[in-house]
Amino acid sequence: MIHSLFLVNASGDIFLEKHWKSVVSRSVCDYFFEALERATEPENVPPVIPTPHHYLINVLRHRIYFVAVIQSEVPPLFVIEFLHRVVDTFQDYFGVCTEAAIKDNVVVVYELLEEMLDNGFPLATESNILKELIKPPTILRTVVNTITGSTNVGEQLPTGQLSVVPWRRTGVKYTNNEAYFDVVEEIDAIIDKSGSTITAEIQGVIDACVKLTGMPDLTLSFMNPRLLDDVSFHPCVRFKRWEAERILSFIPPDGNFRLLSYHVSSQNLVAIPVYVKHNISFREGSSQGRFELTLGPKQTMGKVVESVLVSSQLPRGVLNANLNPSQGTYTFDPVTKLLSWDVGKINPQKLPSLKGSVSLQAGASKPDENPTINIQFKIQQLAISGLKVNRLDMYGEKYKPFKGIKYMTKAGKFQVRT
Repeated sequence: MIHSLFLVNASGDIFLEKHWKSVVSRSVCDYFFEALERATEPENVPPVIPTPHHYLINVLRHRIYFVAVIQSEVPPLFVIEFLHRVVDTFQDYFGVCTEAAIKDNVVVVYELLEEMLDNGFPLATESNILKELIKPPTILRTVVNTITGSTNVGEQLPTGQLSVVPWRRTGVKYTNNEAYFDVVEEIDAIIDKSGSTITAEIQGVIDACVKLTGMPDLTLSFMNPRLLDDVSFHPCVRFKRWEAERILSFIPPDGNFRLLSYHVSSQNLVAIPVYVKHNISFREGSSQGRFELTLGPKQTMGKVVESVLVSSQLPRGVLNANLNPSQGTYTFDPVTKLLSWDVGKINPQKLPSLKGSVSLQAGASKPDENPTINIQFKIQQLAISGLKVNRLDMYGEKYKPFKGIKYMTKAGKFQVRT
């Protein structure tokens, strides 16, 4: 299925390659580099690139492109999901998935790739199984391996590999038993000039960190499960029970994992948590333009909108911007024409504003269109879709675990047209 994997950094260099079948020449990546040059943004590279003899399927994570080379036709999502699993595994093992971390742990990286894919087909992709097969690197283990010449590969077959619950190892023991769930929602929206919503959708995930002794059986129920219509589950979830009762019933993996991801796309369910009042105008024949922005929260249930960052790509004819922010700081790059305003928190009693003038080139014609405004923000303890966990119960074990649920909403591609 997957013949080879190439890792390409932000500057376009291949810094690692792995071949499972015959060796595929690096020159196959030239088609990928051509697509990269044509793309306006790094994330706009097509995920599937056909070439005369191969297909190149890629994902971009942490400013690294993971490019898989396929010789026969396979479902692209199958390969994309596997590449995301590879990134998540590296992150789990090394704490971060960066070029430096991969180069520092290159032996472990090759050992992991060898176990995750067998002759081009996915074999062991569960973190629990991999950690029994290949021990995560520590400073002490690295020193011992250097002196003795041994490797991180474990002596025994993982216990979970042969059981009905392959994602959980046997004999797990903890002194503190705890289960934490993070409901994280990312809102993508396009707002038009008058403040009406053109498109809005929510991508949500429930990430779990479960450290429980033994073989616990958990059930998680929601106040309003009908919100979840387009859902993707971790293999541990019993799908029949979800279909019948809308209750998540599962034996959890040990440690961190993504329990489910979901998508809310019906417009009436997506609340827009911030509004923008804007007045951006350029007059014909004048070398000055007006720039006024005011941000405010709405439908946030009293929660604070924080980590707000506003950016806007101003027209080419703009030479400079002379603006006065009521809070935070702004920067304007006269070369790229990018205006950034780091707002911080929005105080509903004193709304942040950015007002002033922009200088245009003398004699330049009025810009064809007004700039769009991109906004980044976070809202703690709020799921903007209204999703709420009702209760979490545990069966099969006698102890009482500590349970915690946390909610967060953040902006994905949130754009306001002016």
